[in-house]
Amino acid sequence: MKIDPASGLVRGVQFVASPNHDARPDGAPVDILVIHSISLPPGKFGGRGVEQLFCNCLDPDEHPYYREIRDLTVSAHFLIRRNGEIIQFVPLHRRAWHAGQSYCEGRTRINDFSIGIELEGTDDMPFEKAQYESLGRLTKIIRRRYPAITPEHVYGHGDIAPGRKTDPGPMFDWQRYLKSLA
Repeated sequence: MKIDPASGLVRGVQFVASPNHDARPDGAPVDILVIHSISLPPGKFGGRGVEQLFCNCLDPDEHPYYREIRDLTVSAHFLIRRNGEIIQFVPLHRRAWHAGQSYCEGRTRINDFSIGIELEGTDDMPFEKAQYESLGRLTKIIRRRYPAITPEHVYGHGDIAPGRKTDPGPMFDWQRYLKSLA
């Protein structure tokens, strides 16, 4: 895998274009990586719900929970499925809408300077070996392009939005992940 510098896309990764992004502010450094987890419907894996949410085409009649989130306009740069498949939704040089109301390293507006990676999962289930492998590979190539993203600048969504978010949750093995970056 390599990042195409012109497009901001990772070569060899499926790209599904989300409309939920915009330009980063001029001069904003990309120096934070935020790890999330998501499943749609909640607790279900392998469906198209996450893609549909990120592309604003979620059918509110498909599941009762979808009625609650039907008006959200969110995205992340990447989703890593349970089997390790990586899907990119937003070019890396663009601002994805993943962090919401957050605070990190003395700054707000986290989306301005971060990259968001969603793992297909929940707070109460272990993540898969294939997900850790893909996350490690993806993080390494992101760090080559954005060297200010050191292991100390990788956060969980719950770290930057405590009390509002908990993901990737207590089942995420931070030691395993960080060891894969060495």
